Amino acid sequence: MNKLLIVGSVAFDAIETPFGKTDKILGGAGTYIGLASSFFKVQSAIVSIVGEDFPQEYIDLFSNRGIDVSAIEVVKGGKTFFWKGRYHNDLNSRDTLETQLNVLGDFQPKVPQNFKDADVVMLGNLHPLVQISVLDQMEKEPKLVVLDTMNFWMDCALPELKEVIKRVDVITVNDEEARQLTGEYSLVKAAAKIQKMGPEFVVIKKGEHGALLFHDKQVFYAPALPLEEVFDPTGAGDTFAGGFAGYIAQSENLSFKNMKNAIIYGSTLASYCVEEFGTQRMERLQKEEVIDRLQQFKALTQFDISLELDNEEE
Repeated sequence: MNKLLIVGSVAFDAIETPFGKTDKILGGAGTYIGLASSFFKVQSAIVSIVGEDFPQEYIDLFSNRGIDVSAIEVVKGGKTFFWKGRYHNDLNSRDTLETQLNVLGDFQPKVPQNFKDADVVMLGNLHPLVQISVLDQMEKEPKLVVLDTMNFWMDCALPELKEVIKRVDVITVNDEEARQLTGEYSLVKAAAKIQKMGPEFVVIKKGEHGALLFHDKQVFYAPALPLEEVFDPTGAGDTFAGGFAGYIAQSENLSFKNMKNAIIYGSTLASYCVEEFGTQRMERLQKEEVIDRLQQFKALTQFDISLELDNEEE
């Protein structure tokens, strides 16, 4: 089996949406990426850090999905990263009510020896220096490095972010972040500028409006599946990234054509993630359900059309 190394936060979230609110529940980029990638035939490991307050049942959840947890450091007497947020009625915008870095503030990632030759490295949303540290520990050049980042790091660590961007093959950002990073309003121009920074592939996520994939002069658009209900968008982007990276690691195919498939797999898994609070839906999700929704995606986007225009006058 191919190896996928995942770096990202394993954390607690407290979420409030128009549909309800939670106390502390399982969250974090590394969590969502790991759960999504576990649907593929890959050997995966999560590199992260938690406090002594982190329940063993959550660690067991990862292990039961075949995820290597040996690189999730548990700090004795420490407290796990915590984020609390409230979503607005449109679910596209949110307010951060509380952030406690706790043990994540001093996180120094340690890549396990048996994953220093990983085929795919998925750098979840963390400080760019943490992401660079992981790449520096690899003993073999990964076949693919995927980076997820956000506007926060563009505001406070832009030079370091640009350094890590130089070293990755794929970057995933949302449309607002792509514009901030490049100063271009046109996403086509923004993607071209980002490619010049280093990544061969640029994925621009547009939430409920789907995702765009750019490579050289080629562009692919995947719509988001129309859903009856979106309950909680937390983790959707990370689930998308986990599905994308997991599929690529399993298939070993780095072509633009195969990246299109990876986008669809990522979108499919993300469409399930938003149906319930936190990781609840992903924990219960079955492979048969994923295949069923892939069929829905195919039906949504597939059509036959005549390429001939009839210009004859009646």
